[in-house]
Amino acid sequence: MAAIYFSGAITGGRGDVPLYRRIVETLESEGHRMFAGVVAATDVGDAGEPRDSTSIFERDMAWIAEVAAAGGLVVAEVSQPSTGVGYEIATARYQHDIPVVCLYRPKYTKRCTAMVAGDQGIDMIEYTDETLDWMLNRLVHAVRAIEESRLAATHA
Repeated sequence: MAAIYFSGAITGGRGDVPLYRRIVETLESEGHRMFAGVVAATDVGDAGEPRDSTSIFERDMAWIAEVAAAGGLVVAEVSQPSTGVGYEIATARYQHDIPVVCLYRPKYTKRCTAMVAGDQGIDMIEYTDETLDWMLNRLVHAVRAIEESRLAATHA
């Protein structure tokens, strides 16, 4: 099973905590090792966690590096615009060359930022609140496909 770093907006996305928890729990139920930090924590408010910025940055970059070393991937919920989420996606893609799956609901913005939607190396899953179960199923299949592709590449 994969090591997965989950990314989602904290400062602007606390209303999505139940959604974040459902995504993380779905992937955990498939046996994946999740690195989610406080993004899915119910006890963290809009101000974020009570740690200094440097320690948060260092921890999260270390987690992305650990996921990369384990041959894992990043899953990012990008419906709420977030500089931090974009930074994590770019780090995963261009520093560690690891796969990224982005989840996007058009409910919050007119369109997903072109810097994410335009990156052909990102697997983008667009959904609505009404198609959440479909999205979770698609996400599980996308993660499996990434795992199978990586396994085939190591045996080629």
